[in-house]
Amino acid sequence: MKKKLSSDLSFEFFPPKTAEQKTVLLDTQAQLRELKPDFFSVTFGAGGSTINTTAETVLELSKYTAPKVIPHLSCMGGTPAEISSLLQQYVDNGITDILALRGDVPSGMGSVGYFRYASELIEYIHEQFPNTFNITVGCYPEVHPETETLDSEIKYFKQKVSAGVNQAITQFFFNPDAYFYFIEQCQKVGVDIPITPGIMPITNFSNINRFCGFCGADMPRWLKYKLQSYGDDRASIQQFGTEFTIKLCQQLLDQGVPGIHFYTLNRAKATLDVVNNLS
Repeated sequence: MKKKLSSDLSFEFFPPKTAEQKTVLLDTQAQLRELKPDFFSVTFGAGGSTINTTAETVLELSKYTAPKVIPHLSCMGGTPAEISSLLQQYVDNGITDILALRGDVPSGMGSVGYFRYASELIEYIHEQFPNTFNITVGCYPEVHPETETLDSEIKYFKQKVSAGVNQAITQFFFNPDAYFYFIEQCQKVGVDIPITPGIMPITNFSNINRFCGFCGADMPRWLKYKLQSYGDDRASIQQFGTEFTIKLCQQLLDQGVPGIHFYTLNRAKATLDVVNNLS
């Protein structure tokens, strides 16, 4: 196995719903733990739909001495009292990192929860638990689907950072220029926290194309056509996707990014194939 990269690695998981999914996640986290990552993160379902299973997964992963585990928490996570109770549970178990998000509004739900924006959630966390939590946030180098312009995106991101944030992780992207331009614009307005690029290895065209539609990530036309050209040949899609992702990550590392955060979809192979071919 290759030695750990000089830049930090981190991996995102979602809370499993079935016994089979739990078995898969236990195997995945064991394999990725061998890479000595900086942290694991665990997602929080739309509308707080996984609030209990997120906490269960976080506590299970936290039984190990390393790496640390960062739970996601969204504005859809319930009432302030429910959020405080969950945060206290984390503190009681030695978990003092949170990835604070506005979160997705579930289909059929007319509005967001008690907190309208991630900045409000961050302020509440700091008010209720002063000097306790390190806060990570998300950001969109290619602009959130609900944001009007890149300038607006930078403005809203700065508001989150000003609420008391330690670091950020981007939504996944395929164009490194989009990431570096976003960093440049953030620096111009005084945002200087580490912003780690989020990367999703390509293993299935229909899935990743659907994810792009949800989050506003731009898949270049040439890449879309190339993936479509393989049809149902999943092995070729995975081989090409791995080669593409390796090149993308290497370009980011060569330009000094603070780390790479992998959206694993609870599977180890694609991420391992990429990481083990980086230098």
